[in-house]
Amino acid sequence: MSFVDVILPLPLEGMFTYSLPDGLMPDTIVPGMRVIVPVGKTKTYIAIAHHVHDIKPPFEVRNIVEVVDKQPVLLPQQMRLWEWIAKYYMSPIGEVYKAAMPSGMKERDGYKSRTEKYVMLPEKYRNERAIHVMLDILSRYPKQTKVMTTFLYISHYDTMEGDIPGEPISEVSREELINESHCTTSVLKSLIDKGFLQVYDREVGRLNINMEPTDIPHRLNEIQQDAYNKILMEMYGKNVVLLHGVTSSGKTEIYIHLIEKMLKEGKQVMYLLPEIALTVQMTDRLKRVFGNKLGIYHSKYSDAERVEIWQKQLSRNPYKIILGARSAVFLPYQDLGLVIIDEEHEQSFKQQDPMPRYHARSAAIMLATMCGAKTLLGTATPSAESYHNAKTGKYGYVRIEKRYKDILMPQINIVDIKDFQRRKMMNGVFSPTLLGAMRQALDDKQQVMLFQNRRGFSLMIECHTCGWVPHCTNCDVALTMHKTMGVLTCHYCGYTYRVPDTCPSCGEHDLRGRGYGTEKVEDQIMDIFPKARIARMDLDTTRSRSAYERIINDFSAGRTNILIGTQMITKGLDFGNVSVVGILNADSMFNMPDFRAFEHAYMMIQQVSGRAGRKHRQGQVYLQTKNPAHPVVQAITNGAFETFFEEMMEERRTFCYPPFYNIINIFLRHSKEDVANTAGIEMASRLRQGLGSRVLGPDKPPVARIKGMHIRKILLKLEKSLNATQLRQYLIAERDKMLTNKQYAALMIYYDVDPS
Repeated sequence: MSFVDVILPLPLEGMFTYSLPDGLMPDTIVPGMRVIVPVGKTKTYIAIAHHVHDIKPPFEVRNIVEVVDKQPVLLPQQMRLWEWIAKYYMSPIGEVYKAAMPSGMKERDGYKSRTEKYVMLPEKYRNERAIHVMLDILSRYPKQTKVMTTFLYISHYDTMEGDIPGEPISEVSREELINESHCTTSVLKSLIDKGFLQVYDREVGRLNINMEPTDIPHRLNEIQQDAYNKILMEMYGKNVVLLHGVTSSGKTEIYIHLIEKMLKEGKQVMYLLPEIALTVQMTDRLKRVFGNKLGIYHSKYSDAERVEIWQKQLSRNPYKIILGARSAVFLPYQDLGLVIIDEEHEQSFKQQDPMPRYHARSAAIMLATMCGAKTLLGTATPSAESYHNAKTGKYGYVRIEKRYKDILMPQINIVDIKDFQRRKMMNGVFSPTLLGAMRQALDDKQQVMLFQNRRGFSLMIECHTCGWVPHCTNCDVALTMHKTMGVLTCHYCGYTYRVPDTCPSCGEHDLRGRGYGTEKVEDQIMDIFPKARIARMDLDTTRSRSAYERIINDFSAGRTNILIGTQMITKGLDFGNVSVVGILNADSMFNMPDFRAFEHAYMMIQQVSGRAGRKHRQGQVYLQTKNPAHPVVQAITNGAFETFFEEMMEERRTFCYPPFYNIINIFLRHSKEDVANTAGIEMASRLRQGLGSRVLGPDKPPVARIKGMHIRKILLKLEKSLNATQLRQYLIAERDKMLTNKQYAALMIYYDVDPS
């Protein structure tokens, strides 16, 4: 009798054994195929066959129900990657399965195409005269007028001259129109009911199959060619190479030439980016050169499209290049030759929740090693770990110190806002120095980018009489005010609370916003520069893929003058007409309770600064701070990366942090605070018996209650010389012992390996 061990898409450790029913030959099932298996009394799941054998287990075995595939949907190297992620990050392999595969491949009914509601202008209004008549009719309804003018702008119907549009008409989704105009569904419905707009269903998430190349790779200049040659030389002896090139040094063109070389050798390329926003610009560049050899894969694509890409990658004609965010590491690659990880320093490559809490950079390097491929890490601001690996010879290292065409690096202007505040010269969050530079840039037909690392309108509201501050009922955080939606929102669990008219504590009306989010910055900029076209790029305005693309394309084409954003705008975006970048509050980045705070602040400021002056002139960066003498500010001003890095490494070595030690965070969650406290103390005590002073805590994290669950954190600082396999076995065993206690039946314990 034959048996098959399978991986279930459940948070369970290890494999599960089923028997093959009579009539089903062992060679019918190959590792990597999907099979339907029973679980419990009534449920069935689509599992992945791991291996077939004839060893009868010492328990009753049930038959598999059905074999789904004729060919494996998981390649051997993918299976090995799953197993490595599960082992290294101490996550059940079932969780890896859940994260890796599109939902449509884990369900019996397969997948269905997805449609979205789109909005269009009725045919009778598609001319300049009819549009003016329509707007005259709507002039009595300001909210409807705002929605209509927003629609005309983003669809480009506002460029009509007679019956001919000045720019190609763009389709507009219903969701995008609501987000862009900040309107309610009832206002939009009124326009539809009156016949001024029409709604239609549009199938989305289908693969582009007609992308013919329209360009060839640009010829590399002398500096780029030298870097390209050095990368190839380094790759002869090293599996991983770090390309450390200043912002706008032309790294992307080097990537394109490396990709072209791989394609000529018949190899595939995986190109990872940290943010979906970056794929918008990068897709256009790669599409022009490589056409339909390029596939895109990230979470903003529909599940149907992700299933189709997965299937295409298993076909005889797979994409030669996959461009995507971290989930692209899980796709099937039949002949992987090169992995490019752009902006390798970015925290976005680390998956936080849910499990598996893997780092895509590490997983991609491991996959490349398994496939015999090379990895190129590219960045202007290397992570401490990657730079250390390069400097100690583990990675190859190539440096580019000049911008493309010798464009000067941006000039960093430090603005001491403490002095301006003392003299009461600040206009909200804006110094007169920054506003003057913005005004000059707009007069010169240049563009401006403003960086504020908080979304929402105000970070919180407070009663000026009694000090009452509204907090989330589920999490230990103050609620963030979102003015356009008229609500206070928790950014951890999504809880919302209507902005009150009076203080529920004392009954007074004097409720004031405290702090600035991107929404409030946008509001003030509209007042200061009423004629400017302004866009905001944060999580609230980029819910859909089309919204990302619209914001970036409009700014790139010059249809907007000022772009306000969170760290989304720091990540490698390329705009040629930006002459001024404003960093509104650098100090907020320095005071995070994290040993990486200075490193992340340095990277973020350098990256957003690099958006300025990328094409024709030297850009100007205005860094507003109350502490001009701060080490990060000084390092950026002086361009002293090496000195900053060496000082940071000395601190890391002294206090036992990466890259000299490994870090594992242990989180314990329970709905009762006393149970979380007791469990944290007991878990730490158990671990100290085996690991001694390497165990720190338990402590409360900065946010100690999320979604009603009280959290305690234990920190492990571990020498790299420790046996990793034995350590992980020990930690899992100690966790399992804790959970056998009935007192902790509802306790959750999980590990975060190499937290970012």
